[in-house]
This record gives sequence, structure tokens and C-alpha cells, in this order.
Amino acid sequence: MDDSGYSGTQAAKIVGITYRQLDYWARTDLIKPSLAEAAGSGSRRRYSYRDLLELRVIKTLLDAGIRLESVRDVFAYLRQHVTSDIAAAHIVISGSQVMLCDGDELVDVLRRGQGVLNVLPLSGVKEDIDAQLVPLNDDAAVSGPRRAI
Repeated sequence: MDDSGYSGTQAAKIVGITYRQLDYWARTDLIKPSLAEAAGSGSRRRYSYRDLLELRVIKTLLDAGIRLESVRDVFAYLRQHVTSDIAAAHIVISGSQVMLCDGDELVDVLRRGQGVLNVLPLSGVKEDIDAQLVPLNDDAAVSGPRRAI
């Protein structure tokens, strides 16, 4: 990771997009370089590592068939609601729907955060069953082994 950032050319190459796409996204405010914006002739944009992550997510959404306007909506939602590292977010794509897995629910980011499904983490089910087995094992130890009748 480079603290001085990445040029537009480097960022485009790393992410796997054309410089023209990157330039368009920056000019239309889809993603602005966080380290330095172009400020006239001869100046260069500088993208941070986080910017690279966001650029790759944008590319992935577009590659999955999500329209650019919908990608804009997704990122507006993500920037407002995902305070942790964007790479830690879980996005679910189903057809033209984009959902964010937020804790134990799926949120439709294109429908202004409407919850659509609850997610059942199976690790929680396992922990609950394991917790119930401990008292059963303690009872069996106290009462002794059962005999078949």
C-alpha cells in the first residue's frame, strides 16, 4: 500500500477499467479521488487505497449487470450507512437487485434501505443447541446411565 496514493492511470490499471471510465466517474461525482482532485491543466488526481476498493466494487457491480445509475444509488447508500471499511461489507446481487447484508438482515439498497429478508446465522443456532446440551449432560451425570426397559 502506497501512502502517496495512486495516479489515475495506475488506479485504472489496478482496478481493471479504462482511464476514460475512471475520468468519467470522477467528473460525474460517482467517485472522487480522496487524496487529490484534478485542478486544471497539468494537475493529477491521486487515489487512496480505499478509493481503489470502491472502484473495484463499482466495476464488479457493473460487470454483474447493474446499471450505472443504480450503482450511483448503491454507493450513496453505502457511503451513508457503512461506516466501517467498505471491504468488510457484504453485498448480495440478485438480478437487478442489490442488497447489503447488515448484521442479520438483507437491506435492499435500491429501495432506500427497505429490509427484505432476515438472515439466520447458523452459528447462532449451533451455539443455542450446544448451550442446551450442557444442562442435559449435567442431568445425565447426576441421574446415572439410563437402562433399557
